[in-house]
Amino acid sequence: MKIGIIGAGIAGLTCAYELCKKGHSVDIYETAPFMGGQASTFPIQGGQLERGYHHLFVSDTHIADLMEELGLSDQLKWFESSVGLYYGGHIWKFSTPMDLLKFKPLPFIDRIRLGIWTLILQRTKTWNKFESITAQDWIIKHMGIRSYRVIWEPLLRGKFGDYFNKISMTWVWGKIYLRVASRKKNGQKELLGYPINSFEEIISTLSDRITSSGGTIHTSTTVEKIISNDNSVTGLRIRDTNGESSTRDYDKVVSTAPSYILPFLTDELPQDYINILNTTNYLSAVLLILVLEKPLSNIYWLNIADRTIPFVGIIEHTNMIDNSLYGNKHIVYITNYVTRDSEIYLSEGAELLKTFIPHLKTINPDFEDSWIVEYYHHKVDAAQPIVETNYSSQIPDHLTPINGLYLANTSQIYPEDRGTNYSVRLGNHLSAIIND
Repeated sequence: MKIGIIGAGIAGLTCAYELCKKGHSVDIYETAPFMGGQASTFPIQGGQLERGYHHLFVSDTHIADLMEELGLSDQLKWFESSVGLYYGGHIWKFSTPMDLLKFKPLPFIDRIRLGIWTLILQRTKTWNKFESITAQDWIIKHMGIRSYRVIWEPLLRGKFGDYFNKISMTWVWGKIYLRVASRKKNGQKELLGYPINSFEEIISTLSDRITSSGGTIHTSTTVEKIISNDNSVTGLRIRDTNGESSTRDYDKVVSTAPSYILPFLTDELPQDYINILNTTNYLSAVLLILVLEKPLSNIYWLNIADRTIPFVGIIEHTNMIDNSLYGNKHIVYITNYVTRDSEIYLSEGAELLKTFIPHLKTINPDFEDSWIVEYYHHKVDAAQPIVETNYSSQIPDHLTPINGLYLANTSQIYPEDRGTNYSVRLGNHLSAIIND
């Protein structure tokens, strides 16, 4: 079969790779000038770095298996994580049960209560019971109002903005359950994985395997229209790097674009399916990446539970990965999840840096502007689906109402949260469906 794939993210590349292995002719079209989607990288201080922070959990077996098949297993390294919570003008370590017991902003009885219910969630393997209740209601009922106000509400507000009180408890369960699966056997330390030469190793190797099997990957190329006849896909109309449009014939088409994009690419979707596609809301990720002469902290992942600070997290990449890979500089992500009409989304990088610096000095009083060697500003649209209650009922099927047209994107990764591991699983699943 001749198959066209819209999007060269991890799901699209994995799907193409598997279909090429089965002898199909595959073309990928990517609007961006690079491959990899949310896991794409750029050169920085002599190394490669993801535009948005990435790591793997021990439970991420789909991408680990793919790396083994691609001959990249030796690239995957595991590190002990360090997690912190910034609250009340202080960085609190939050990696182990003992750290929780030392978290003085909560009364001791609330720390015990929070710990017990966290342990229960870690050992709960089914998610269905949490789907119809909001995280806000469940946490207040079980962990207490103080735990919610001090820890969970600031984090949910930072992650989901105005949607914070609509998020399903399933999302929180997934975060907690996934983390325990990444701990050492003694249950104390979390292990996180990283391809030591960046995710670019996976992306470029997938690309090489696809092209060596006869597939093609077209970057800086936009799909203008999905062409169909009698409710069956017949091809794609594309606009190439020269701005010229042409039509390509295909037996099957896979769209890995966000759900809301699909109705703009075809006129033949029924309204009830369009309604399902438009039910899912997304937030964009806005990232400011700082290259520093000195470390900002000794924490890898610092959650900000203080909504007077205009960002939700600080991920200090070189507190996990050796900074010798980046010219002995220190790499820091400052992250936000926002709507596209928000001030943070609309601001330029220089404006954000000016806004953020006083807050960095609050978090670390020793921080000085002179530490900043350079900075990078990235925006990733549709980075985080809004997982509201009863989310499973609004997930569109991979098989669309148009014969031969398939949908595969992050809105369909559930109950887990979006991530490269599940994008690999998604690509594998789509290739199996198409090949049946």
